Amino acid sequence: MTMEDANEQVEVRRQKLIKLQESGVPLYPNDFCPTHITSRILAGYESMPEDQLNNPSRSFSLAGRIVGLRSFGKASFFHLQDRGGKLQVYVRLDHVGKETYALFKSLDVGDIVGVSGILFRTKTRELTLEAHGLRLLCKCLHPLPEKWHGLADVELRYRQRYLDLIVNPAVRELFQVRSRILRLLRTFFEERGFLEVETPMMHPVAGGAAARPFVTHHNALNLDLYLRVAPELYLKRLLVGGLDRVFEVNRSFRNEGLSVRHNPEFTMVEFYQAYARYEDLMDLTEELFAILAESIKGGSKISFGGHTIDLARPWRRLSLMDAIVQYGEADKEQVGNLKGLQLYAKNKGLSPEPGLSYEKLLVEVFEETVEAQLIQPTFVVGYPLEVSPLARKNESNPLFVDRFELFIGGRELANAFSELNDPTDQRQRFLQQAAARTAGDETASAVDEDFLQALEYGMPPAAGEGIGIDRLVMLFTDSPSIRDVILFPLLRPHR
Repeated sequence: MTMEDANEQVEVRRQKLIKLQESGVPLYPNDFCPTHITSRILAGYESMPEDQLNNPSRSFSLAGRIVGLRSFGKASFFHLQDRGGKLQVYVRLDHVGKETYALFKSLDVGDIVGVSGILFRTKTRELTLEAHGLRLLCKCLHPLPEKWHGLADVELRYRQRYLDLIVNPAVRELFQVRSRILRLLRTFFEERGFLEVETPMMHPVAGGAAARPFVTHHNALNLDLYLRVAPELYLKRLLVGGLDRVFEVNRSFRNEGLSVRHNPEFTMVEFYQAYARYEDLMDLTEELFAILAESIKGGSKISFGGHTIDLARPWRRLSLMDAIVQYGEADKEQVGNLKGLQLYAKNKGLSPEPGLSYEKLLVEVFEETVEAQLIQPTFVVGYPLEVSPLARKNESNPLFVDRFELFIGGRELANAFSELNDPTDQRQRFLQQAAARTAGDETASAVDEDFLQALEYGMPPAAGEGIGIDRLVMLFTDSPSIRDVILFPLLRPHR
């Protein structure tokens, strides 16, 4: 449809609206109360025998949007779409009367209506509502797109998500799955004794993750604040307070670029368990994903990105170094020192920032050469201390920490570790982070004195984990982009 055609249709619809108003038809009434939704009608009556279906005393009222319309003079059919799905409606002059039928003839695809009547089946055996009453509830002034997925500009679906939801049932189903996943997560943690909590979104000190924060300002206090990059430090304060098992489904904000995997505003579930180690969270994570897979997919196998992924337990556990050797085809001795690792990175065509430490370069090499190859569920362990400022040191090798990241389908889905609860050690790491921040690293944390004071009161040994909800939904809906699973993703300004 050309822009000229669309503008012409908008004008035609506006003129219809004016005529309806002049004839005394309420344009935006709010007194119609539907008694049913389409999904329940279909579930309850679609297979009902004919002699039981034809019951003139059984009336139904529905409200929704007209998404298909066929007119045949004195009789017409349209499909009404509500939150439960679609149902065909039959409108006939001698059933609704001249006034109502005249109103109906002025309606367009996209209009929202209320309709009441009885059920029957057409000659083609389609369950249909025979309308005995019909009202306009809201006029749609723009034509709906006819072939939404044929649009060249795929970002238009994200910019006008309301249209995407109207015309694409698969999108509605995807966000229903997202809602279901969130319900399952909450049930999972509550059944295991975790308490759901809420922590601040505005922080006086940015911390909890290596990320560049968004900055805002509180006028009354004349105070700069940071939108949280993670809830970690506040959830740990609750461990100090005696809430031994806590979780939060939270929105976090990181001032980073846009990609198919990243949105500056995103959702996580973060949880902490006192008297547990990171190995315990591996078991808990496997259990959680098994329950999600069974509930959402009916089994342990799912399809993602053209791969069949088996979430059956147990999952593979692999060290960061061994992953680089195995998947990056590296010589372990060569990549065991900075000079050799730099040469390896160069030979692989990587362009890391100059001056990176061995530990940071090791992680970057892993991300660039290995991550995309980890299709089946894999816990990667053995992360360097320098890139894990909040994690507990490994007792056998204090240059590393007790931490894992979970990879499925070539993407990171979770990050967890045994928590550092030594306030002296934590202060030293904060100071190192602060020095890095002063040197220009905007992702490094500042010293959080209030959190350090909390640690001095004593935080029990614990383990904590964060799981990206958006990526989790991508996994279980086989969605290639994070923008597919966020209702209103951040987009570049429309030009």
